Amino acid sequence: MQGVYSVLPTPFARNTDIDHDSLRRVVDLAIAAGVDGLTALGVTSEAARFTESERAQVMDTILTHVAGRVPVVVAATADGLRTCITYARQAKAAGAARVMVSPPRLPKLNSDAVVRHYAALADAVDLPIVVQDYPPISGFAMEPWLLARIAQEVPSARTIKLEDPPTPFKTARILERTGDVPVSIFGGLGGVFLLEELMAGAAGAMTGFAYPEALVRIVRHYQSGAVDRASDLFYRLVPLMRFEFQEGIGMAIRKEVLRRRGALTDASTRAPGATLDAGTLTALDRLLRWTATEVSTLEGASWISV
Repeated sequence: MQGVYSVLPTPFARNTDIDHDSLRRVVDLAIAAGVDGLTALGVTSEAARFTESERAQVMDTILTHVAGRVPVVVAATADGLRTCITYARQAKAAGAARVMVSPPRLPKLNSDAVVRHYAALADAVDLPIVVQDYPPISGFAMEPWLLARIAQEVPSARTIKLEDPPTPFKTARILERTGDVPVSIFGGLGGVFLLEELMAGAAGAMTGFAYPEALVRIVRHYQSGAVDRASDLFYRLVPLMRFEFQEGIGMAIRKEVLRRRGALTDASTRAPGATLDAGTLTALDRLLRWTATEVSTLEGASWISV
């Protein structure tokens, strides 16, 4: 497993009902951009704001529309093991290639309990697991030695998504500890450390970004040996990645850009999500104009929409 897996946002209509037509367009945009796979029901999908029925509807819409064109990873994190297993089985039945799971949120979670959680899930569901290291969700920080231990003890959990900085440092430490055990590590965090993660040995990126083709180009340039080309493109795009990844309003910015790209009918987020103000929109306009010029200079043609 390597390359770019685009974490899909969930489009909402202005009344915040799920907009399934826009969701299908987002899927098509990502696949047309050349991604290696998609990730559904992630944190930036606003899945925590779904009802159980909506969760099933979104998963069904994505997997039905993808129709096998690329593999789909479905998030199945839950506080209880039984619920996590249920989510994973639903994902498998719907056609998911893998499930992504963070540790359960517990008051006194420890490393042995984390390993047991993944081992029990692996025993219950015959589907590869992406171990998500994102403490804001689990409330538990997984050190490199623990992530390496999970990979060594749970063979189906040898793909890791790192979202707890410093991710390049953690990538290198995990790979040192796992040795000959085949582990694939993906960076998240909007791609803001993608180049450094690749330099440390990451297999790619699993994250949301309004221009997935940018992530695809960076990863493919790097993996083909064109490191300078990957670096030049990355450095031109980091300002936009950084702006889009702002805590609290990042999802609203990403949706606004996807609306401008024609994928979303409306850029609404579901409460308590943010609404962009005039100042942020003005800053976005300026940044998109600058980024379009920079990318056009390097690539010969711009795919950044202003």
